[in-house]
Amino acid sequence: MGPDATTTKARLLTAACDEFARVGFAGARVDRIATAAASNVRMIYAHFGSKSTLFDTCFAHMVAAMAEAVPPRGDDLPEWAAELVEYHDRDPRALRISMWAQLERPESTAEPLRVYAAKVATVRPDLTPTSLRPADVLIMVYAIAQSWHLSPDGLVQHAATTTAERACAARVAVARILGTPERPPT
Repeated sequence: MGPDATTTKARLLTAACDEFARVGFAGARVDRIATAAASNVRMIYAHFGSKSTLFDTCFAHMVAAMAEAVPPRGDDLPEWAAELVEYHDRDPRALRISMWAQLERPESTAEPLRVYAAKVATVRPDLTPTSLRPADVLIMVYAIAQSWHLSPDGLVQHAATTTAERACAARVAVARILGTPERPPT
């Protein structure tokens, strides 16, 4: 694949991630994706084969980008929760595509068990309450970090309004779940 083809494929992937995050798999239109990428529909099929494959590629791309930008910090889960809040506020596409995938293409969300096992392994059991499994704690951290994007807008308007306030609230909530001392934002 030459430089032009690589550039075209990258533009298509970016446009597709934007489209899928905005309207989901069923609502997305390949003609809009092609137009946004300054390309054509034929190139989508040439590079990705199908709309389904394009969606799955976007999902994998966005989740990988999030994991790289904010890797699990099992030794400091309150701070990791705050970092996730900040990430989702900066770029909610990974979260939005993940939600659409769970609703419309659950088969695309099935990361291998080994991937989840590696994430759970980052959680230090000695830093979590004995009554909670590390996987349960990880699920709670994700839920807390995503909660402002998943809650009704009317409720969110009464909650923490800035990213810094939401990050602080997430940090405090996770510290309380873990029974660790709360500390000021870093």
